[in-house]
Amino acid sequence: MKENPFTQPIAILGAGSWGTALALNLARRNQTVRLWAHTQTQADLLNADRCNVRYLPSYSFPDSLSVTSVLAEAVKDDCDILIAVPSSGFRDLLISLKPLLKKSSRIVWATKGLDPITGQLLHSIALDILGDHHSYAILSGPSFAKEVAKGLPTAIVAASDDTTFANDLMLRFNSDIFRVYLSTDIIGTEVGGVVKNVLAIAIGITDGMQLGANARCALITRGLAEIVRLGLALGGLYETFTGLAGLGDLILTCTDNQSRNRRFGLAIGSGKSIENAEKEIGQVIEGKHNAERVVQLAHKLGVDMPISSTVLKVLQNEITLPQAMQSLLSRAPKAENK
Repeated sequence: MKENPFTQPIAILGAGSWGTALALNLARRNQTVRLWAHTQTQADLLNADRCNVRYLPSYSFPDSLSVTSVLAEAVKDDCDILIAVPSSGFRDLLISLKPLLKKSSRIVWATKGLDPITGQLLHSIALDILGDHHSYAILSGPSFAKEVAKGLPTAIVAASDDTTFANDLMLRFNSDIFRVYLSTDIIGTEVGGVVKNVLAIAIGITDGMQLGANARCALITRGLAEIVRLGLALGGLYETFTGLAGLGDLILTCTDNQSRNRRFGLAIGSGKSIENAEKEIGQVIEGKHNAERVVQLAHKLGVDMPISSTVLKVLQNEITLPQAMQSLLSRAPKAENK
């Protein structure tokens, strides 16, 4: 058991694959972790099995990891709070969390997406609901839950404008197999995590259509340009998009079949219906749920995002896959940096 650098507990809200993997990562270092499950049934199963049979069945819970479905129990006392629920549930969880918070509560999230109601970045929703009385941070970067649970080398970014909180997160998470880099760019970190899921669907579709490595690399590169354009328009920093939370996460999500967004695109590209492709994945596909909001945000800001827009048209059954490819390939030539 690794030495525990923190006596303060941490609550991890969300017992899906990513929340469970992060809980395992910390509990193995003998940190006190309270994992919150959305239902009592789920909590009972996790406690009885002492592992997450549905998502990560091969990895047993250390003794320092407890599970509860009672939100007040998870965030009791003086503890940091890490949110790892899908973006569609982020707002509702904050509303439930608000009356339970203390002035000292610090909140970090590993959720990637936009608010389903307003289309805002999640840090804006946190400020709207919880106010500016708390410290906020984001964990993002190229990280599959199964590999973190397995103890394979991983590097991520902790972004916060509170340097003390960011440094505490680095100390809490950083180890010889889990490296944490610091950033102050909350906006850029969030944008990279949102848009890469939409782009992964596009790359999955082209690979499902067997359009080759050239097409894959072209879409990844031009997709990065879309992330940069949107991120800069929102106030993000360019260097964020060429780092772990931008390019790193984009490459991971677009090229490895552990990505549910890529697998979703692969299924569509190979001829399956959108409904059957989603059913086959059996988990939340953030890119599908966020595509419309990403395109709406780009339109509002006057940002050109043709790949993301084409993905949305495919998902809304406005165009066929051949029409989607023709739409992208027939665009007028221009300078690469435009």
